[in-house]
Amino acid sequence: MASDDVRIGDRTVRDLPKVSLHDHLDGGLRPQTVLELADEIGLDVPAGDAKGLGAWFSDHIDGGSLEDYLEKFSVTVGVMQTREGLVRTAREFVEDLAADGVVYGEVRWAPEQHLTRGLTLDEVVDAVQEGLEEGEDAADLRGHDIRVGQLLTALRHNDNARDIAELAVSWRGRGVVGFDLAGPEDGFLPSGHRAAFDYLAEQFFPTTVHAGEGAGLASIRSALIDGRALRLGHGVRIANDLDVVSREGEEVQVTFGDLARWVRDREITLELSPTSNLQSGAVTAWGDTMDAHPFDLLYQLDFSVTVNVDNRLMSATSLTRELGLLAQAFDYDLDDLEAFQLNAAAGAFLPVEEREELIEIISDGFQR
Repeated sequence: MASDDVRIGDRTVRDLPKVSLHDHLDGGLRPQTVLELADEIGLDVPAGDAKGLGAWFSDHIDGGSLEDYLEKFSVTVGVMQTREGLVRTAREFVEDLAADGVVYGEVRWAPEQHLTRGLTLDEVVDAVQEGLEEGEDAADLRGHDIRVGQLLTALRHNDNARDIAELAVSWRGRGVVGFDLAGPEDGFLPSGHRAAFDYLAEQFFPTTVHAGEGAGLASIRSALIDGRALRLGHGVRIANDLDVVSREGEEVQVTFGDLARWVRDREITLELSPTSNLQSGAVTAWGDTMDAHPFDLLYQLDFSVTVNVDNRLMSATSLTRELGLLAQAFDYDLDDLEAFQLNAAAGAFLPVEEREELIEIISDGFQR
């Protein structure tokens, strides 16, 4: 069950229609691509073959810190500084999603990190969009219909979130579907970028905010109040606002804090990434194994939980694998896996008509 070759009953999980909401472009490169792009620009990398490089990316201590987890990205970002590099990585990103059974995805990335070789912000967004469209066309030729939208990410430890917000809005209708705030979370509340979020709200532009991963409830609160977040990037530490009163078999009784009740009752989408949450230390308060992850608690309490990879290269994972690990840990069946995809479809940054179409695609695919 821990591999990508996952079956539940008579169904192969890879073949089921899936939605990917939290997936970083610079965390999803193929090791061979990193090697080839690094060779083209003369960038040193820590291994000379794809297998060794893949192992280096995924070699980190589970239960570490978010900052430790983020260190690996200097290499992937380093090879994504040319138009050719951005187009290729975006194209392959979509191809890999399609091969994993994804029918709708949102790819998040920080344009400001890709300017060291002379490209402008508009040029890097245009390059990624070209690659995404090439990937969609390639998947279509293979008989797989997939759509992928961009989430432009601002970095919370920098001071140009307003610029990235304006960039995102300027690309509305041309491939960019939302705005994201990421980077080291602890000590950098979303309130520090209130001007950017005010602008986005005035433009009715959807936002998701990394919160409740590297920091706790104050970060989530600021994401909702200051960031007007429609989704929480991870958000797993919302479980800190739940007081488990009793457990009897599968029955659990909890007392909700006001913040947790708001997130649950307003159906704020939680972009949970189980393997990544373990590796970044986001869930150490509950344990260091998959069956200790509060995912199931949140699911049983009717939070809008979704399953994501975060960074498929650094976590050596796929959406199929994540679903398999959860099914193994919590004895989920196809109905549960379908519920996670329907939650993701409902939370997608798409017009309601397109979300309804996506829900129909998922329902049909699971019924088949």
